[in-house]
Amino acid sequence: MDSIVFEVKDKTAWITMNRPKVFNSFNREMALALQSKLDECEQDPNIRCIVLKGEGKAFCAGQDLAEAIDPEGPELSKIVSEHYNPIIERLRKIEKPIIAGINGVAAGAGANIAFACDITIATESASFIQAFSKIGLIPDSGGTYTLPRLIGMAKASALMMTGEKVGAADAERMGMIYKFVADADFEAEVEKMATYISNMPTKGLGLTKRALNLGQHNDLTSQLALEDELQTEAGKSYDYNEGVQAFLDKRKPEFKGE
Repeated sequence: MDSIVFEVKDKTAWITMNRPKVFNSFNREMALALQSKLDECEQDPNIRCIVLKGEGKAFCAGQDLAEAIDPEGPELSKIVSEHYNPIIERLRKIEKPIIAGINGVAAGAGANIAFACDITIATESASFIQAFSKIGLIPDSGGTYTLPRLIGMAKASALMMTGEKVGAADAERMGMIYKFVADADFEAEVEKMATYISNMPTKGLGLTKRALNLGQHNDLTSQLALEDELQTEAGKSYDYNEGVQAFLDKRKPEFKGE
């Protein structure tokens, strides 16, 4: 059974972590396969939106600890540097919108991978756990970078140290995720969002993502200059011209992501 299931429907790539018996926890095979599929999504101009989700009852429980403690398996330093760091960098650097569909528990690296995506939608029964402290580790997969920026240092620090489980409703309230929906509505809601986003001017969305990434470090003057640069680039795109012409023609625009 493939650890990653990959399907392209219309303009959207659906990437499913597929180790349901271990709550989609990562081993080396799955980590490298996910990296490969993200590369494929980045390089394919026909893919304009990416959805990352989990098979079964969980989104992702983080690292498969059986692999982590296996004397023949990769050491922790290799797991972080070759598995998780490249995944997080791809999620942030791919200039296409990435939706995380959280159908259950997202723990450890699984939670921090969800937070690295652009739009995170969860089922009402989903939960998020910074589980690292319970086994004497620190949060990885960008957690110490991303989570404080989402919910503030005080809340992030407490959740990382206590390992407290956060339900979907509280995660939305804190600003940890975009929104949660009823379990019965989840699949339809994720598909609706993917369809909507993939038909938007995704060239501009990619530039927006670049601006948000760089804005984490820039001062105001530098960010204003960056906005000027990226707005000029966006203004030369097919989508901008199509959007303006459609507005003037009083018709629905047909964007190409170009």
